[in-house]
Amino acid sequence: MEKITEKLLLEKCSPKTNKLEQIKTLNLSRLGLKLQDLPVRLLSRLRSLERWDLSGNRLQELPKNLELPALRYLDLSDNQMEDVTTLESLSCLEELKMEDNLYITVSDNYKLMVLLPNLRIYNGKDITTTANHLRYVYSENLRTRIIAVWEKSFCLPDPITAEKMSTLETDFVNTARQQVKFGPSSVSDFTKWRVEIIAKDYLCSLTDPKEEPESTESADTKENCEASRSTKRKQTASEMDSISLTPRKKLRADLPASPAEDSPRKPSLRLKPQTPTQTNTVRMSPRKAGPPPSAPARGQARAETPRGGSKVRQSKEDGAVTKSCTKTQAMRLKPLHILQCHSKQDSSEDFSTQLWACAFQPLPDSTGAGGGSRLVATCGGDSLCVIDCETGMVMKKYKVPGEEFFSLAWSTVLMSRGGKASAQHCSILAAGGKRGLVKLIHPRNNVAYGEFRASRKSLSVLRFNHQQGNFLFTGSYDNKIVMWDIGGVDSQYNFKVVQLLALELGATPLHICLPPSAPSAHLLTACEDGLHCYNTQLGTSAAAKSRSKEMEITFPIYKKEDKDHDYHTIDGLSFLTDDIVASKNYLHGSIYLWSWSRTKAQRPDKKSRAVCAVVLAELQWTNTEIPYLALNTCPGQAYIVCGDDRGRLWTYHVTDLQKNTFQSGKPIQPTEVLEWPTPERKGLGRVEGPSINSVAMDPELRYLVALSDKNMVIVWRREDSS
Repeated sequence: MEKITEKLLLEKCSPKTNKLEQIKTLNLSRLGLKLQDLPVRLLSRLRSLERWDLSGNRLQELPKNLELPALRYLDLSDNQMEDVTTLESLSCLEELKMEDNLYITVSDNYKLMVLLPNLRIYNGKDITTTANHLRYVYSENLRTRIIAVWEKSFCLPDPITAEKMSTLETDFVNTARQQVKFGPSSVSDFTKWRVEIIAKDYLCSLTDPKEEPESTESADTKENCEASRSTKRKQTASEMDSISLTPRKKLRADLPASPAEDSPRKPSLRLKPQTPTQTNTVRMSPRKAGPPPSAPARGQARAETPRGGSKVRQSKEDGAVTKSCTKTQAMRLKPLHILQCHSKQDSSEDFSTQLWACAFQPLPDSTGAGGGSRLVATCGGDSLCVIDCETGMVMKKYKVPGEEFFSLAWSTVLMSRGGKASAQHCSILAAGGKRGLVKLIHPRNNVAYGEFRASRKSLSVLRFNHQQGNFLFTGSYDNKIVMWDIGGVDSQYNFKVVQLLALELGATPLHICLPPSAPSAHLLTACEDGLHCYNTQLGTSAAAKSRSKEMEITFPIYKKEDKDHDYHTIDGLSFLTDDIVASKNYLHGSIYLWSWSRTKAQRPDKKSRAVCAVVLAELQWTNTEIPYLALNTCPGQAYIVCGDDRGRLWTYHVTDLQKNTFQSGKPIQPTEVLEWPTPERKGLGRVEGPSINSVAMDPELRYLVALSDKNMVIVWRREDSS
């Protein structure tokens, strides 16, 4: 019977095809067939089907778990549909018709908008605004209330067993369905259905992955973990993709106290406003030594006057070189705040959540006003924060249960206001991490307005083109960098994402840098296997076609490599000027300053595509075997800062750099090394210096922010000399 049906389909299809796998359009009514006449095994072979007309088939539901990856249009009008959840597997569906289905309710319509993430047209109308509201804002409000129910009445059993967790899930879900009231009564069925899903996922987020069944997403995440990271960034269970505006944290206590050699980058890499009283801070002490910590003090606390830093003396033999490259008078920076705003479940005892990336908000392009440079975004664990550096207040906080954020980036895009009003600039945040999704956030309006999948693997780095703010580069653990056009947004936060370019790498990208003077022409990426340059100019050929590297930039230290020393991992990269680049390898103990223009002007080797960097100077840095410690620059102030594995910040004020100052074996001493401020927990000891994973400075260097691997954000403030 199946072969007869297949033959009939192939005979009546127009244009004629030889295989079911080639059919793109199908109207069963015109063929005199009903869906019930087609075996599920036969349906599963319609892999290229894009448009499917099932109108008038007297259907009550679709076959469950039906996978049609190319299906974009589905007509289910004039049926008897009752269970819309059977459409969930059609995740690529963009247009759906459900007219003349007597039993479909408003709640069912809402379920469809949540179940089908790409659905834009429903019964001939654009439902993007309503769908985005349900997927994000409505779900966020439900999640906030669900977590409040958990915090009030429930806790995890000890010990955790399958039987206890099953009973707990039943009780928690039933209680949440009864107590969470939100939205109009006309959609109460949808609300209870959504509450049940969110409650189950939230409970999953609080348990170890080994204790729960893995979803498809979880399996993919597990593969990422095994393939591309070890202890320092351990994986947690997969949860929902939507962002929760809640100050609660995901429970995860399996991280080591120190990154050591177990960095996740070793094998292939390593929304609710929150008041100051909700942010854990620790008091700073001028003492610099003490036992390891156990718990910090709660509440907001200003820093006592700790030692601002210890200046490193310069040797006489290096003095001549130092004068040509660094100022003798260091900028005076003092620690102002130490915050624990990424703590799991707001616990003041959390010293394990690792913080990975920070960046200052760019000033708006339209007026240049607004004080944006005192706002810094930080990410780590399952949350992202926007902090006012002067007050130490966490202005905004966004949380995604099940996510682990590794990177973020600010940009400025145009936001249309509707009607004849002109578009205006607005600052947005992009953030991504373990789940391969890019979250798009408009902090000023406290809206997480969308997301898109950038990779099936975890994201390692994000970078916007500073001259064209809608161009975003994402680097991922599948050894790729992809260039996206995220466009602007309208007043309803509708947006469109288009892939423009894909770059194939030999290892996971750690950093992405765009030359300041020509960000649309070239891209530099620091990887575990070296520093590579790619041509990113968009031509007339297929824009998304993969490209190979244009050249590899090598360094003098490579000549000293042996079986025990591999200096190819470039784990620090940043432009100091339009031409001067700062880069480092963690085993080298020095930072290279080199000329981009003079390096690029060389002819690369035909086989290896390699060119040797034209080194201008070498800066003395710490001796360590810990990779992926922070390096960043403040071009406007000619400043370089690099953290180390003891909580210190090595600073270099570089001015009047001469072309031929490099002397092999005689690195320039730092201008100043800012000592770890040694936070003190009331009556419980001091916090030893952690590894500094990221640093950022505002353009005027009024503030410097450092992130540690022990859940501490350290804000330093520049003080003018008297």
